[in-house]
Order: sequence, then C-alpha cells, then structure tokens
Amino acid sequence: MAEHTGRGRTAIVIGGGLAGMLAVTALRGHVETITVVERDRYPADRTFRKGVPQARHLHLLLSGGQRAVDRLLPGTVAALTAAGARRLYLPRDLLTRTPTGWQRRFDERRHPTLSVTRPVLDAVVRERVLRGDTGPATRVEVLEATEAVGLAGDARRVTGVKVRTRDGDRSAGTARVLPADLVVDASGRGSRTPRWCAELGGRAPQEETVDSGLAYATRMYRPLDQDGAPEVGVNVPGWPECPRGAAYVPVEDGNWLLTLSGVRGHHPPTDETEFAAFSATIGDPYVHELLARAEPVSPVHGFRDTCNRRRHYERPGAAPDGLLVLGDATCTFNPVYGQGMSVAALGALAVRDTLDAAGGLGPGVLARAQRAIGRAAEPAWMTAVGADRPYVGGAATTAGLGERLTTWYLGRLAARAAIDRVVGAAFRDVFCLTAPPSRLMTPHVLLRTVLLPRRPGLPHPPAAVEAA
Repeated sequence: MAEHTGRGRTAIVIGGGLAGMLAVTALRGHVETITVVERDRYPADRTFRKGVPQARHLHLLLSGGQRAVDRLLPGTVAALTAAGARRLYLPRDLLTRTPTGWQRRFDERRHPTLSVTRPVLDAVVRERVLRGDTGPATRVEVLEATEAVGLAGDARRVTGVKVRTRDGDRSAGTARVLPADLVVDASGRGSRTPRWCAELGGRAPQEETVDSGLAYATRMYRPLDQDGAPEVGVNVPGWPECPRGAAYVPVEDGNWLLTLSGVRGHHPPTDETEFAAFSATIGDPYVHELLARAEPVSPVHGFRDTCNRRRHYERPGAAPDGLLVLGDATCTFNPVYGQGMSVAALGALAVRDTLDAAGGLGPGVLARAQRAIGRAAEPAWMTAVGADRPYVGGAATTAGLGERLTTWYLGRLAARAAIDRVVGAAFRDVFCLTAPPSRLMTPHVLLRTVLLPRRPGLPHPPAAVEAA
C-alpha cells in the first residue's frame, strides 16, 4: 500500500449530511485534521432536520451505492438493516407499471435496494463516521450551527473557508476564515461554490441542466392490518401520455411512504384530501386501491426542485487547486429516480481510491479525484437525463440526430426490459450503478432490443415470481 502523506495537512468539509460524512471517511489517513462546517445542529435522536429539504420523502440506496458505502464504512449496510431499513430486491420486490404494462417479477437477487427514511440513514452513517472506529486515525471536529459564506484564497488556489455562526435561521456575528490545505464542498443542491469561485476572480464551471418540470409530494401511511400489508413495493412512473406517477414503498417501523409525482400542469397537491384523490388519476388504479387499507400518519410534504444539474468541475480550469466538489454540489439528479445518495457514495469512494493510489495529496491529485467523481456520476446522469428528456419543452426539435437515436434506443430498451430477463438484467445493472452505460450496448443486449418485437407487459400486477 502506498505511504500516506497526511501529516500536518488540514481539510474542511462544507456540509455535514450524508455526502459530507462520506467525504470525511474518504479523507481519513490523508490529512491530520478534518473540520466539518454544518449549518444545522444535529438532532439528539433520529428525527428530521430542517437543513435536509428532501428528508421527508422517499430515499433509496441502490446496490451500487451500498457497495460503495460498505467499502468506505464496513458494516454500515448491516447497521442500516438492523435500524429497520427495508431490503427490496429488484425486480422481485417492486411491482413496476411501464407504459406498455406491468413488469415481470424475475427472481433476480443481484440488486438489493434499501428503502429507509433519511433521519435513520443520516444518523447511522454519522454515528459510525464520528465514532471513528473504522479506517486510519484522523481528528474530526464538527462546527454545528455554522454557515460557510465564502472561500478564501484566489483564482488559482483555495486556502480556506469563510464561516459565520448561526442563531436559529439567521447568520450572526462577523465572518472569520478557517484555513485549510483542502476544502471539500458537500453542501448539496444549494451549493454556492460557483459564485464563490467567481468572487475569487475565477470562472464558474460549465453547467448543464435538464429540467422535466416534475414536482412530487409525499405522505407516510401505516397499513390498518400489518398482516394484510402489501408484500412488495409499487412503482407507477409517469410517461408522456400519462404524466402522473406514484411510488408506494415500505420503510422502517411498519410504515410506508407514498410519493405522487407529475410534470408541468400535473403537479400533485399538498392538500390532504386532494392528495388521496390525485392517486386515482395516475396510470393504474392499483396504488389508489391500496390506500383503502392504510391510514395516513403524517402531513403531506411537497418538493419541486427536481432539475438535473451537472457542474463540470472536472474540466481543466473549472476549479482552483485545493478545492474538491462532491455529491449534489457537483451533479444533482431528479430525486424521483433515487440515485443521488448512491452517486455521492460512489464519488466519495472514488476520492479515497484516488488518494490511496497517489499516496496522498500530491500535485495534480485533486484534479484526478475530481475527474473520478465525474466518472462515478456518468451512468446515473445518462439514465436520469434520458428519462427526463421527453418532458423538456422543445427537446424534440433541438436535439441532434445522435441524441434522438439515443432517446429512441433507451425507450425501446426500457420497454423490452419489462418482459425480457436478459435486457432487464443489463438495464438494472446500469440503473443500480454496478455497471457502466456501455453494458446497454453489448451485442447481445442491442440485438434483443432492436430486433425482437415490442410486446406489452402484463395486464395486471404480477403475484407470481418467475425464476431468473
């Protein structure tokens, strides 16, 4: 193993959520001290906190994300399961309605997906990271109720972070500078690093956006009879001819989360009575029928910031030296696809692997790490953008021939995946972030997708599980 060169070096991680905690794990042994700057105060128990705007909605940890988390923090997936996270094997344990019918339930156990509420996920990971019982010893300090308000340094190099304490929802006091050899932005969708880089005299990174205009709303339910609760989750995504969808998935403590979604002009309501009525207007009545056997145990919570946004910090000159951007701060996805946490984990693992291979923070290492973060996000970006592109206004007329062919192929592949175990396995490998997008273009998959006839899915939710 390469010798670590972290003695005397300091790092600051902006954001103490999931991506920030995984960043801490990635840096252990490569720096002497890590300071986490977190706007909130952590709750004393596993409850929701204001600084995580999506906390009350459905969260999934895909199989690729689980592998990454367990490589960074061995035993974490088992700890999440012990805390009540529900394990769903795709496609066996998630009934999915496609535009052509219901997907067949192949007994394919390669992709376990964890369904868990965000407070439990964050608490389990945070407790394990801050306990510091895995990986090399590094001193970690968390500055709670402290807001990052800028970067220190210049256009060539970041040398620290400007911070200010917070009093409730407002900043208080004078900003001070925390010096550091490395700054990691893991602050999420609301990252202000593009503006801060411009304030240092640099340029903001090139930004790519694909916005379907989707919004969603979530409510927690509890089956009236636990013995009669559904055995599996249900997913009815929208499609262009029926742009409303739903996902009904179990979480810990016997509860279920129902997320309703819709694109422009079809946004789900947050009114409790109208919310239930909206569930009857999606592409299949099955979810609405399940609600008759459950009672709501929470208010309705809405969310509208679902734009896919990619900031290309990995490109030459896009970020000053001493800065690394991770998770949603660099690439954020429509949350309805459940990929964000897994991509953050894969990005953090890519950072650790890059630092390990280089033996520490030497010249050019951060640029290589940022490129590795970009590569880790590529499969999720391709699938999310491919799914959302049909809803973008004017996309059909402005897309080039290559993009139109890709959209056509992915649409045909998704339809074939619902009924074909070979194509379906490839699709799930890429969607669950265990294989690169090239997996979808192997000759066997391509020929089955293009040459075999399109056939409808099943007319009703399948009760039987088919051998893989």
